[in-house]
This record gives sequence, C-alpha cells and structure tokens, in this order.
Amino acid sequence: MPAIFEEIAKEKNRPRSGHRPTGSGKTTTLAAILNEINTKQPVHIVTLEDPIEFVHPTLRATFNQRELGHDFNNYPNGLRAALRQAPKVIWSAKMRDRATVEVALMAAENGHLVLSTLHTVDAGQAIIVSSAFFPWEKNNNCASAWPIRCVHRQPKTAPKIGGGRQLLTEILGHNLRTRETIAIGEGEHRSFYEIIEASSPFGWMTFDQSILQAYEKRLRYRRNSEVIFDPQGKSDRGIDIIQKTRGVDGDLDSVCVSTCL
Repeated sequence: MPAIFEEIAKEKNRPRSGHRPTGSGKTTTLAAILNEINTKQPVHIVTLEDPIEFVHPTLRATFNQRELGHDFNNYPNGLRAALRQAPKVIWSAKMRDRATVEVALMAAENGHLVLSTLHTVDAGQAIIVSSAFFPWEKNNNCASAWPIRCVHRQPKTAPKIGGGRQLLTEILGHNLRTRETIAIGEGEHRSFYEIIEASSPFGWMTFDQSILQAYEKRLRYRRNSEVIFDPQGKSDRGIDIIQKTRGVDGDLDSVCVSTCL
C-alpha cells in the first residue's frame, strides 16, 4: 500500500474515511491498517462490523471485535457503548446516517482515531456528503474545526501481470485549502481534485496518478483487463507519454482502459 498508510496508522486521533463499492477490497485495506497498529502500538481497539471478516490476534494492541445484530443493535448505539470503554482506535464499518456520523465526529473530537467508510463517487464527495448530514448553519462552524484528516478512495483492485492484485487509490488529506473548500464550496481553481493533484509531494494522489505510478513502476495490468479511470482521460494521456518515453509500441505493451462512471 502507499507509504501514507503508515502515517494513517500512527495518528493519535481524528477520523479516517474510506469510500468504495462492495467487493473492492476495502475490508482488506482497513484490516491491514489495523494490523499495522496492532504490531506497533499497545492500544485498545474496538471494531463494529457487519459481519466480522478478519479476526485479529492480540499482538501489542487489545482488540474487541463486535458484530451487528449479535453485540450491538445499530451503529450509533454501538459507537456510544464503545466510547465508554476507553478505546484509542474505533473502526465503524459504515456511516450511512446522521446519527452515526455525529457520534463518530464526536469521538474524533474527543481524541479517538476513527476509521469508517462512506459510499460516494470520489474523495471530495466524501467530505461533501459528511457535511451534508448537518444543517447549513453548522457547516461553516465545522469547516474550521473539521476533524477528518484523510479520505481514501478505493474503487477496485486491478490484476497485475504475473498474478496478484494492485491497489488503485485516491487519497485526500487535510490542509488550509481543503478547509477553505469545505467552508465555501468548490469553484474555479478550487476543486478537491486540483488540491489533491497539487499536494502529491505530501503523499496525496488522484486516482489517475495512482494508475500512472503503478504503470510507470511496471506494475501494469494484464492485456484486456478492466481498469477504472477518471473520465477526464488524464491517465490515458499519461500512459501514452510513458510508452513514448520507453519507446514501446502501445499495441504490445498497453492496458485496456474502460470508463466507469
């Protein structure tokens, strides 16, 4: 996974939000982050899952894994119960309603590291959807103290040449520009996509940049395999440039890219 995921695992508080469709590997990614914490930090971790898919052994951290319908009846109640047991890390598998988002943000403001998922189109939409759960008069206030530190988009993993899967991702962090965009909205020269693109030296990346990095490192995909990319076509143009630099015929060393909206 990208190096920034190690930094996510080191965070002491604030929520991390991931968004992706079912079957794209989100559970595996989150399990890997929890495993990284488990191997390095002696902390208490509570997970709220539906269902439990990865069972974490006790290494340095103490795990309490709870299953919807067996250990708690809904996510807001499960989160409130978890807060009374002094966890350092909380994984709430889903945030689909205002009550769940409200408790998760409250937990983050109180110093807990919260991991969760949303179903949105891209990383910027994850911020917009989160703030949309609250009345407009509260949005301006939450922008200045917005506790979300990172949004990770994972539409799917793609097959690699030689076998295995390659993680394709989009990562949006938190800085003054993201806070400003949350407060006043996207506009000309002020979009989440442009913010991510400009902040690539800090480990952030657009989905197109992720595809190009994988291709440039020759973690390319089997011919005729499906790769989801941004409809703007930046990844297509970038692959053409890489092929010209290598002096490779695009017909012999290429990926079949199909648009997925």
